[in-house]
Amino acid sequence: MTSPVRRHAIVIVGAGAAGITAAALLKRARPELDIALIDPAAFHYYQPAWTLVGGGSYDIASTRREMRTLIPKGVQHLVERVEGFEPEQNRLLLSGGRAVEYRMLIVAAGLQLDWHKIDGLVETLGKNGVSSNYAFEHAPYTWECLKNLRSGNALFTQPAMPIKCAGAPQKALYLAADHFRRESLPVKSHFYTPGPAMFGVPFYAQALDKVVAEYDIAPHFGHTLVSVDGPNQKAQFEVVSNGEKQRVTQPFDFLHVVPPQSAPDFIKQSPLADASGWMTVDKFTLQSPKFSNVFGFGDCTTTPNSKTAAAVRAQAPVVVANVLKALLGNGGEQKYDGYASCPLTTSRGKIMLAEFCYDGVVTPSFPLDPRIPRRSYWWLKKYYLPYLYWEQMLRGRLGPDWHATREFPAEVPAITA
Repeated sequence: MTSPVRRHAIVIVGAGAAGITAAALLKRARPELDIALIDPAAFHYYQPAWTLVGGGSYDIASTRREMRTLIPKGVQHLVERVEGFEPEQNRLLLSGGRAVEYRMLIVAAGLQLDWHKIDGLVETLGKNGVSSNYAFEHAPYTWECLKNLRSGNALFTQPAMPIKCAGAPQKALYLAADHFRRESLPVKSHFYTPGPAMFGVPFYAQALDKVVAEYDIAPHFGHTLVSVDGPNQKAQFEVVSNGEKQRVTQPFDFLHVVPPQSAPDFIKQSPLADASGWMTVDKFTLQSPKFSNVFGFGDCTTTPNSKTAAAVRAQAPVVVANVLKALLGNGGEQKYDGYASCPLTTSRGKIMLAEFCYDGVVTPSFPLDPRIPRRSYWWLKKYYLPYLYWEQMLRGRLGPDWHATREFPAEVPAITA
């Protein structure tokens, strides 16, 4: 027996930061719109605070709310998994075998964490001194490990890009290093990354080099974590030397792992993805180049911006305006400039607020030199941004946007983490 087909004017895949914000903005703009939001999750998480949880400065319970309390009024929530897309028929398939048809599709499915791609990690994560702030269930263990560590080696890893919040791996590093310094603990911190620098935007990377030097952190560039032996507390890294791959082993007393990340499998296997597996969209309009009634934004797409909640906040009004233009034939086209923000937590109490657009153009919201860690930005991250997220952004109220191209001296200022 064939299951009945559901039909909606707009279907949104994913009820994360991107999906809920888009639904809320659409309903505020056009309350009469028939919108369905598809996501099987029972809870929604404010993930940017997990770094603070891992540093002992935030309550993990405050980062989670029931999904049903956040779905915008008038939006139909389908608690289902998407299995595949059939964009030629304006249709997608759900795990239960049902089909959903649409006039407009917005894909905001986020990304997936590929823990299994590091040998031995799944078996040891959450014990043996191995943790990750990239998971709700493990971020508290990060702080448990740090506050009980009295000496030895603390290792922090970053995988190949793209990943969710490229600054998060070193936020964990700096909070830990600050803790060790405050407690006068003989712990040596190491940072392992496959990249050639601490950050992808040179303007900020040069400033972060000073933070690394102040903490006497050992950076290891060109290193990719490939396996973890939890019981024996050893991590193995792949290094390319003279064109040949080699493996080096490093003992640890604490290991913070950021897993490899990729687009969800149901996107990888769909006509919406390119060879990389990410959903292909125009980086300015966020529209699919192959299907004019399909848009995508947030972490799941090919846009070459940093994958952050701030990027979602900047992309959401662009998607909504362009979807309404395509659906109703009125309004002007909007373009996304690649804006992202990364509040780099350089210590407990200070933040370096990195903001930038496509091609690494520096676009701070404030006229102050953004390379200098400031206490006011700590207040912004810990108190204001969670409120902005829960009570404003997810309700379809984005507020003012002050980011702009600003000029600063080439010389890196004096920095105290």
